[in-house]
Amino acid sequence: MATTPEAVTERLVQLGFSTYEARTYVGLLGTGTATGYAVANATGVPQPKVYETLRRLKDRGAVVQVSGHPARWSAVPPDTLLEKLDQEFSGRLDAARTGLAELAIGSAAEGEPRVVWHQTRRDAIVANAQAILAAATTHVYLSGHDAVLEQVADEVTAAAARGVEFTILHFGELPFPAPRGRAVRHATTDAVLRPSARARHLAVVADSRHALWAVARDGRRWEGLHADDALLASVVKGYIRHDVFVQRMYEELPDELEQHFGPGLLRLADLSAPADSVDSTDSTDSTDSADAAAERTA
Repeated sequence: MATTPEAVTERLVQLGFSTYEARTYVGLLGTGTATGYAVANATGVPQPKVYETLRRLKDRGAVVQVSGHPARWSAVPPDTLLEKLDQEFSGRLDAARTGLAELAIGSAAEGEPRVVWHQTRRDAIVANAQAILAAATTHVYLSGHDAVLEQVADEVTAAAARGVEFTILHFGELPFPAPRGRAVRHATTDAVLRPSARARHLAVVADSRHALWAVARDGRRWEGLHADDALLASVVKGYIRHDVFVQRMYEELPDELEQHFGPGLLRLADLSAPADSVDSTDSTDSTDSADAAAERTA
C-alpha cells in the first residue's frame, strides 16, 4: 500500500505535531523551497495561520528560512527531524523515570497497593482455578480434595499436554491420570477421622505468579482469594510444599512417626507447651489439639 501525505501527517500528529504543523511540514517536503503563500495553497492551511505555523516549526527545528524577501522556507531532511525528536523524547523519558523513582521512594513507607480478589461462590472459585491452569506454562502446584479436583481435571490434562509439570497434593483418590511431575496422596488423613473431615480446600499456584487459595470449613460455604501476585503465590506454594514434605516423610516412616505423634500425626498440631514446662496455674483446653488439627487440614 502506497504511503499517502494524509497518513504521514497523522503519524506526525501522533508524535506531538499540531495538525497545521504536520500538514505544513509534509507540504514543504513535497514542494521543496516555497513561500508561505505557496505552502498555504498546497496544504490547505489557512494563510493567516501558515506564517505562525512556519515560525513554530522553525523553533522546533523542523523547517529553515532560506531567504528574506519574500520569505521562503524549506523542510529539514526527515532523518534529521526524526533524530532530533528521538533525542528529545529520550530526554523527557529519562527525566520522567528519575522523577517517578524519587516519588516512589518517598511513598514506599506508606505501602504499595495490591489487587487481591475475594470470592464466596464455589462456581466462581472453580472458574478462577480453571483460568489459572489454562494459562500455566511451566509449573503448577495444586492441592485439594478429590471432588473439587475433579472439576479442574480437563484443565490439568490440557496443561500436562502442553508440557506443564505438576506438584499435586490430593485428598482421596486422584480424579485424573497423574500428570508429569509428582502427585502425593494426603495419607495421614486416611489414618484417622479428623474433626475437620467435612472441611474442603483448593489451592493452585501457576508459574510462581498466579495463585488461588479457597476453603470451605463446613464443606459447603466457600470463600477464596486469588491474585496475579508473586507474594501470595509464594505463601500458597509454601503451604502446599510443607504438606507434601510431611506426607513424603509419613510415606517412608509411618510407624515411627505415629509412635511419636499418634494416629494421623494429630499431635503435630498440638502447639501447647510440653507438660513439664506448663505452670500449675495454666489451664489447657483438651480440645485445643483437635481444633488445631482441624485448622491445619481445612
